[in-house]
Amino acid sequence: MKKRGVPPAHVAIIMDGNGRWAGGKFLPRVFGHRAGAETVRKIVRSAAECGVRFLTLYAFSSENWKRPEEEVGFLFNLFLGYMRKETAYLDKENVRVRFIGRIAELPAEVRTEMENTVKKTENNTGLTLILAVNYGSRNELADAMSAWTEKNPGAAITPEAISQALQTSQYPDPDLIIRTAGEKRLSNFLLWQAAYSEFYFTDTLWPDFDEKELCAALSDYSGRERKYGAVTA
Repeated sequence: MKKRGVPPAHVAIIMDGNGRWAGGKFLPRVFGHRAGAETVRKIVRSAAECGVRFLTLYAFSSENWKRPEEEVGFLFNLFLGYMRKETAYLDKENVRVRFIGRIAELPAEVRTEMENTVKKTENNTGLTLILAVNYGSRNELADAMSAWTEKNPGAAITPEAISQALQTSQYPDPDLIIRTAGEKRLSNFLLWQAAYSEFYFTDTLWPDFDEKELCAALSDYSGRERKYGAVTA
């Protein structure tokens, strides 16, 4: 049972609102995505300073392929640029970078850059930044169970077995899940891992989500008591 005042070890964020941010300024959607990428750097730094050990960001969902081809192409070019620009900074800040999702389905150039980033930061001991790319929780669960039953034919499937078969098995489940831009749903993000997560929703659009907003979310979390189904007096 978590008592009040204890900060979250693992924060996961659904970064929503880039398009609406751009639309509100009468700009093309790509400007919102570019501004959102700038926010990532600020939040990674702030999360580390606040003592967060794991930060998972929903960067590109498996459903995002349905967006216009031009926008998808821009997103991957932006992602490539982010990794090429930020890897040295993240390494300097002792941040370890990892990825989850169906990585094999991504363009070869993107995969290569992801591998370089992981290798460059693999020995860092500070914040672990987990980027969910081409990620969908239902796909993750299906892939995990297919792989597990192939290795363990006829064995009983238990909650422990499922947790150990997921791509996130080496990380703790998220203590706090934040979603920006006023939406109040998980959108196929960490469905299994979120069983006992706390949630924080804000109307702030992702490009405007700053260090102050993150501190507000962490402060709200620190005032909660997590019971995990237990009854307290």
